[in-house]
Amino acid sequence: MEWSFDGEIIEWRGPAPYFFVAMSESDSADLKEAAQSLIYWGQVPVRVVVGETEFSTAIFPKDGRYLVPLKDAVRKAEDIGEGDIVSVVVTPARRRD
Repeated sequence: MEWSFDGEIIEWRGPAPYFFVAMSESDSADLKEAAQSLIYWGQVPVRVVVGETEFSTAIFPKDGRYLVPLKDAVRKAEDIGEGDIVSVVVTPARRRD
C-alpha cells in the first residue's frame, strides 16, 4: 500500500530548523490504520520518493497529520526548499529491529 500526494514544504523551527511535507488528515488516518503493526513511539518507518530521490525515514504525527521529514541531502538533490510544492510517495517499510 502506498500514498501519493502533493504538499508544500514547511519549516518547523526547533533547536535546528527542520523541513517537512504534511500528509492530509485522511491519508494520515488511513496510514495509521494500515501500518498499526509498524508504529513505534508514534512513528511509522517508511520509504519515501520525492522527485527522483528515494530514501528511508520515519514519519510522526502532529496535529492529526503525519509529517514527512526532508533531509538536507534530499532537498539539495531535488533543488527544493521551503514553500515549494512537491510530489511525495510514502510506503510503509518494515521496521528494523
